[in-house]
Amino acid sequence: MKAFVFPGQGAQFTGMGKDLYETNPEAKELFEQANDILGFRITDIMFEGTADELKQTRVTQPAVFLHSVIRAICLGDEFQPQMVAGHSLGEFSALVAAGALDFADGLRLVHARALAMQKACEAAPSTMAAVIALPDATIEQICAEVSAQGCGVVVPANYNCPGQLVISGNVEAVNAACEKLKAAGAKRALVLPVGGAFHSPLMQPAKDELQQAIEQTQFHTPCCPIYQNVDAQAHTDADEIKQNLIAQLTASVKWTQEVQNMIAAGATEFVECGPGKALQGMIAKIDRGVTVSGIQ
Repeated sequence: MKAFVFPGQGAQFTGMGKDLYETNPEAKELFEQANDILGFRITDIMFEGTADELKQTRVTQPAVFLHSVIRAICLGDEFQPQMVAGHSLGEFSALVAAGALDFADGLRLVHARALAMQKACEAAPSTMAAVIALPDATIEQICAEVSAQGCGVVVPANYNCPGQLVISGNVEAVNAACEKLKAAGAKRALVLPVGGAFHSPLMQPAKDELQQAIEQTQFHTPCCPIYQNVDAQAHTDADEIKQNLIAQLTASVKWTQEVQNMIAAGATEFVECGPGKALQGMIAKIDRGVTVSGIQ
């Protein structure tokens, strides 16, 4: 069985989508539609912008979404997934590709999500850190201990693959957790160059804002099951998908568990659709017995 997976924020690069725009009339039309919806020419930033311009959350999220979704649409009959999933932001790409969301509605939600998250990031000093080569249970315990000490909140945010977990929270709490994690034997506990605590309770204001937009958007039954970040389970019910999407901003991304569950359900081939190769690397570390490839 073939699964299509979609990357999240961080996969962006200058020039992303330019070949599609220049060689495929359908892609060009969708990119121009996106420019109109967003009210600025995101294509100019995607194709010619600097790395600093591209990494602004309000730009990054719709840019990665557009590259991923338009690439999937342009595959035509070649896009026939038996299941789909997306990492964080990529879940929106997966929903549009699978028909659970219309293209324009998906882009509007991603734009609203990006603006809400950027606002939440500016409201409190917060960050994330990658922890390498330490058991998940140890990381979970240390995060709970640090949070209980009163220097802020820090929680597991992204279960990326065995031996790689990202934590998220207030700057002071994340720094304190990193010291404890290194003392506990982590190969690395590296603070990431991000300006916010994604997938943590600090995203609650963004979640409240995005919830209104999601509840006002029509969702459809997808063409195949979508495995969602919050519970790592397969979903086809539009209302369930909505509620899981609302919960996603403050919940952990259970990517390891998602991929394991997809494999248990029969997935033998994973195709990453969109910029970068991050998900291919993660999936290979989760199970080396499956085939991984990418379409950029």
